Amino acid sequence: MDENNRNFIMAIILSIGVLLIWQAFYNGPKTREREALRQQQQQQEQQQAQRNPAPTPQADPAAIPKPDASGAPPRPAPRAAEVPSAAPVPEGRNRKSALAESQRLRVETPKLRGSIALTGGRIDDLVMTRYLETVDPASPAVTLFSPSGSGKPFYAEYGWVGDGTVKLKLPGGDTQWTNASRNNLRPGSPVTLRWDNGEGLIFSRTISIDDSYMFTVVQQVENTTGAAITLFPYALISRHGRPKIESFYILHEGLVGVLGEEGLQEIGYDDAIDDKVTTFKNVTGGWLGITDKYWAAVIVPGQKTPYQGRFSGSVVNNQERYQTDYLGSAVQVPDNGRASVEGFLFAGAKEVDIVDANAEAHKIDRLDLLIDWGWFYFLTKPLFFILDFFAKLTGNFGLAILAVTVLIKLVMFPLANKSYVSMSKMKKLQPEMQRFKERYADDKTRQQQAMMELYKREKVNPASGCLPIIVQIPVFFALYKVLFVTIEMRHAPFYGWIRDLSAPDPTSLFNLFGLLPFDPPGFLMVGIWPLIMGVTMFVQMRLNPAPPDPVQAMIFAWMPVMFTFLLATFPAGLVIYWAWNNTLSVIQQGYIMKRQGVSIALFDNMGLGKKKGAGGKT
Repeated sequence: MDENNRNFIMAIILSIGVLLIWQAFYNGPKTREREALRQQQQQQEQQQAQRNPAPTPQADPAAIPKPDASGAPPRPAPRAAEVPSAAPVPEGRNRKSALAESQRLRVETPKLRGSIALTGGRIDDLVMTRYLETVDPASPAVTLFSPSGSGKPFYAEYGWVGDGTVKLKLPGGDTQWTNASRNNLRPGSPVTLRWDNGEGLIFSRTISIDDSYMFTVVQQVENTTGAAITLFPYALISRHGRPKIESFYILHEGLVGVLGEEGLQEIGYDDAIDDKVTTFKNVTGGWLGITDKYWAAVIVPGQKTPYQGRFSGSVVNNQERYQTDYLGSAVQVPDNGRASVEGFLFAGAKEVDIVDANAEAHKIDRLDLLIDWGWFYFLTKPLFFILDFFAKLTGNFGLAILAVTVLIKLVMFPLANKSYVSMSKMKKLQPEMQRFKERYADDKTRQQQAMMELYKREKVNPASGCLPIIVQIPVFFALYKVLFVTIEMRHAPFYGWIRDLSAPDPTSLFNLFGLLPFDPPGFLMVGIWPLIMGVTMFVQMRLNPAPPDPVQAMIFAWMPVMFTFLLATFPAGLVIYWAWNNTLSVIQQGYIMKRQGVSIALFDNMGLGKKKGAGGKT
């Protein structure tokens, strides 16, 4: 096999091997180690609590509402028996009908529209006006939140639970709040909900919103019961039914959060069902919620006070239910006094600038990890900003990809130049190396010694061709991550038939690019750009002579075809990058080979060169 081809294959195998080994022997054990440590800490906390009961009042986490069969959460635990059970809601029930079952306050911002239910005070109706479900301009806007009673409820709820020492009438999922202010929630115009429990407690909830998907929720309690009380604030996000997910290993979709020193927690839908409940006690700082590929709903407790965070999953009437919630620290409400607590809710698109701005404005710990930047965070996020800069400069993310590819080639030029020079020298040594193989055909050790002496004499490092490939692999993965996970790439057009750089090329060779009236199956959706990529890869590989072994030669001959089918399912932006990168590599390698005095046998390697006739003349 040609030494350079061997280096290329070995680089890919080693890189994949490193990632798999890292996952199997480092990341996996670390995750299990953290889980074991967390369980051990919980056991120690329980043992400590049994030995030394805490003098301060404590809330029962089980008092946080959970969805019942109807989708409506019961009241906190002390009053759960008073809530009648309800029949399950049909999966396909009309969302509009569910919205009509409660009086509502409208939500209107430049990016969101929806409503807040006065029954329960939930934020359960949000539509993102700037994002459509498909690239078709007539397609509906993306729905984020839906109320209980619709097909797949998804909502946020705030409330209080008691310490269990005194029976208190607290607001729940069926509480009828009254509107104490305006009817529309707009940026700069908050709304206030009010509820009097008739027993000396008056609850109010002031909700404000900005133009960056961020709700601010201030819960207040006024106490005229004749005695001081202790309450614990909670917030939750509940989702009924599993959404359609991308099911890609490089992207997390499901329950997610940053919980203080516990750091980033990513719990998939399957794991949530299997684990039932995952609890993090005495946490300070962070956030938790549920994320999709491009949008998310996240609750944010106060960043200075401890809280208990929880992720849970269950199956009720054959429907999966997922919930993230937090239980805040105790709030003392004196007699004839009042107390309040503030929390935040991010519900919207995971736009990079907006997520970062919200993290900075509200001092939210590591909110930027809501976007799944991946292992190569230190490359992925800066690469996005560079892409975004060129996109704003050129007005097109496709042109930005081309520009960034050139920039990457310039950054990698010293390494690539060294590699191509070494490859050119290796090519010049091919005849002599072939003679060694023939001369020492029966003595592999002597053959290797002769080649090593040749490398040393000519100052050639046969492994130098691997270095630029290995260095570029993290860059490639980082670019793939940017193209795949950032919403800025969603429905971003290029030119012609590419209307979404984050989706595969929609054309197919097998229906003659739309001329034949049928849609090929997915594995035959080989579009124009994957074909262009395959041709550029074919040309690049033919810059080197074919391996002498017929089997190896056949493998390399078919490799561009295999990559064409493989990359046909990748985002079009990544295929455009690869095709353009191949083209630049061909130009660069050809130029360096010419400078090194090495013949470019491209057409000969492709079988298109002139044949020698009789007498050796061409």
